[in-house]
Amino acid sequence: MTLRACTHQKEVLQLLKQGHWPHACPAELRKHLSGCRSCAELVLVTQAFQQSRTEAAAQVKLPAPGAIWWRAQLRRRNAAVERVGKPILGAYAFALAVTVLVAVTFAISQARHGLRWLKSGESFNPSGWISAGGSLMVMIAVFALVALVGAVVVYIAAERH
Repeated sequence: MTLRACTHQKEVLQLLKQGHWPHACPAELRKHLSGCRSCAELVLVTQAFQQSRTEAAAQVKLPAPGAIWWRAQLRRRNAAVERVGKPILGAYAFALAVTVLVAVTFAISQARHGLRWLKSGESFNPSGWISAGGSLMVMIAVFALVALVGAVVVYIAAERH
């Protein structure tokens, strides 16, 4: 193995890069190649890589420009929809958190005071509770439940589109 490069190696490499090997090279350089192992290996390896690159380039088939444009537009639109959807998802999470907070507050309130409205034997009459000093928390919970169900319906409808 030689650590020094051949003096003709740059010239051979230049001819290979320009595509002039072996047709447009001097006869003395071809004669040198038969005796110089380093230059012969350089030619062999470079020609193998050039042939491989030519074959690989011939196999590449790009899709139609219209299809590329359409995919790019689709990606751009999907990114915009995702950007717009993030605040909506945050609003859903906030609504759910408020609803859970109201439900927990209602449950704690009912646990402390007992379920008097169930024991009284009266029929379900929310307006009577409010006028008679009944639990306002029950009404809040009912409205929160309606809001939660509405939010879930809107979320499911939005996900389908």
